[in-house]
Amino acid sequence: MLSQEKIDIIKSTVPVLEQHGKTITTVFYKNMFEAHPELLNVFNHVNQAQGRQQTALANTVLAAAKHIDNLGAIIPAVVQIANKHVSLGIVPEQYPIVGKYLLGAIKEVLGDAATPEILGAWEEAYGIIADAFIGVEKSMYDEMEAEEGGWKLFKGFVLADKIKESEVITSFYFKPVDGGKVPTYKPGQYISIKLEIPGEKNTLIRQYSLSQAPNGESFRISVKREGENNPNGKASVFLHDQLNVGDIVELSAPAGDFYLDIENAAPVTLISGGVGVTPMMAMYETIATTTPERPVAFLHSARTRSHQAFDKVVREMDESLATSSYAALYSEEGDGFINREFLEKNVLSGSDVYVCGPTPFMQAVISELYAMGIDKEKVHFEFFGPAVQLELAHA
Repeated sequence: MLSQEKIDIIKSTVPVLEQHGKTITTVFYKNMFEAHPELLNVFNHVNQAQGRQQTALANTVLAAAKHIDNLGAIIPAVVQIANKHVSLGIVPEQYPIVGKYLLGAIKEVLGDAATPEILGAWEEAYGIIADAFIGVEKSMYDEMEAEEGGWKLFKGFVLADKIKESEVITSFYFKPVDGGKVPTYKPGQYISIKLEIPGEKNTLIRQYSLSQAPNGESFRISVKREGENNPNGKASVFLHDQLNVGDIVELSAPAGDFYLDIENAAPVTLISGGVGVTPMMAMYETIATTTPERPVAFLHSARTRSHQAFDKVVREMDESLATSSYAALYSEEGDGFINREFLEKNVLSGSDVYVCGPTPFMQAVISELYAMGIDKEKVHFEFFGPAVQLELAHA
């Protein structure tokens, strides 16, 4: 544990971190990648180029400083980040590298203001925080390996099928190269796919939600094809245009802290926008096959009917379930957007609400849910991209 003196020193740096945090993390990533270019095979280059990863790390460091005397307050953030780390294959040996260049960036940006006392306190604090991450991630890796068919880091899978679900979304079915079973997972979790794309210097790793209920035989992801000129589109364009049945890729074991509580009998409302429908499909199929008596509402927003995936499947499941309801809106067909009136009409009373979609969609929907008086503990959500965006939902 940190001494009170060092806790006080860390807390005294909060105003500086609020002012210079993004600059520090930008310098950190630049210097670390120059010294360790192999780490470029792990990090999302688009998030780096757009500054999202730098902002996310700056917010994490700031939160750690504010709560250094009660790190339990940031456990939810630690768990969320640790899930992402294990899906990327982060290992303990990488933490000293991060610590070295983070402290170096603090010194470089703050200059003489970064006194030996401040750097010493932060070095000790980083060690404690790193040990917490390493411990949480070890438990996650151990749990992954203990599952039937489980493994640690990445494993070879063959593309068994490829099905177009809508004008922009295609599903990809993967089975283990070794012919074994796939582990179970919590409906709503994601996997990482490691891609070697011709012309790309570094490996690309991307996370995609598993879009079907666990079945022990295969993983399914359903991917929206982004435009070639969209910086986020390299992986999705490769998957849509170049990955073919029979091709082999490496996948991580399932991870993520956004998932359906299958032990809870309370009603469930699933709200999605666009390709945010993918984790909802895993949740809805799980309810339909394991607890069909559980009340569930499936609410979805898409640009047009041609953009929407799984409409036929959802309608069939809805008709087969006695306590299910389904409503969809199409913004470019005159139906409008999911708003307060729509939510008040369709969100099940007393339900746990799960929300996933693009950032503006999430901001609007979650704000309305809170304004309707729904307890924040009953609203579960996942943003695309770095966790920094989570802060926006509570603005």
